[in-house]
Amino acid sequence: MAREFSRTRRVGQQLQRELAMIMQREIRDERLGMVTVNEVEVSRDMGYAKVFVTFLDDSPEAVKRQMEALLELTPQIRMLTASRVKMRVMPELRFTYDKSLVEGIRMASLVSQARSEDDAKADKFGKDEEEQ
Repeated sequence: MAREFSRTRRVGQQLQRELAMIMQREIRDERLGMVTVNEVEVSRDMGYAKVFVTFLDDSPEAVKRQMEALLELTPQIRMLTASRVKMRVMPELRFTYDKSLVEGIRMASLVSQARSEDDAKADKFGKDEEEQ
């Protein structure tokens, strides 16, 4: 069981590397823009691979447009991947927009904003005490 799990993980990592290269170098579609392949989860039976992606332009309209383009390009991407990865059966690719990276950046921004506000309040409080 543990070997099977590590095999799916290894296959997922290999697919992630290959998909990233294919997206960067071989897919020429102006609708896509900059695509990052964050992770690939392969099912235990190797029948499908869930491909988590993010985009440089992460506005809701752009994400919708880019996901539609990926859906349309999936057969071509799968064929290119199959020619690079030697597997008996190439998993079906299912692209999923990965919000976690964008959320992480947003949360980090909120934390640093809160810290800045706290520092400003502490500085003001310190100055008020000096004046008395």
